[in-house]
Amino acid sequence: MVKEIQLRISLVEERMEQILFHKSSKVLGIDKNQISAVKVLRKSIDARKKKILFNYKVAVYIDEEISEKPDYTFDYKDVSEAKEIHIIGFGPAGMYAALRCIELGFKPVVLERGKNVQERRRDLKAINQDHIVNNDSNYCFGEGGAGTYSDGKLYTRSLKRGDVRRIFE
Repeated sequence: MVKEIQLRISLVEERMEQILFHKSSKVLGIDKNQISAVKVLRKSIDARKKKILFNYKVAVYIDEEISEKPDYTFDYKDVSEAKEIHIIGFGPAGMYAALRCIELGFKPVVLERGKNVQERRRDLKAINQDHIVNNDSNYCFGEGGAGTYSDGKLYTRSLKRGDVRRIFE
């Protein structure tokens, strides 16, 4: 059996061997020896207060060996003659939509009003230095969308998230 749980661990505890096993067994109310493996799914730092904590999301394998990583390799079909689907924008969602179209046997046609990343950099320099905005190529429009120049965080507020690990891997 595999259970996903959240753990909060202090800086001192974080350095201790087997702390994930120990904390997991306490949270689940089971003996530490029943845990075959603990796999870290996500780790973040909570430094909002004086006492800094690590937040872990872990998969705890109880009397079960850790499973192999799913195979996300694909044999992409030739879609050059397939039915076209038009995708507006080449940001993260547009890129993913194009990939899914190919996986499903459709030919994606991506329409992006902005420039490619190299040319877009010049337009961003003009915004920052000369305060001249190109309406079609700026932080919002262009290859990679707004995410190209973000801090790397993408969020979903959807409760129906599906297999998001597949997307990240």
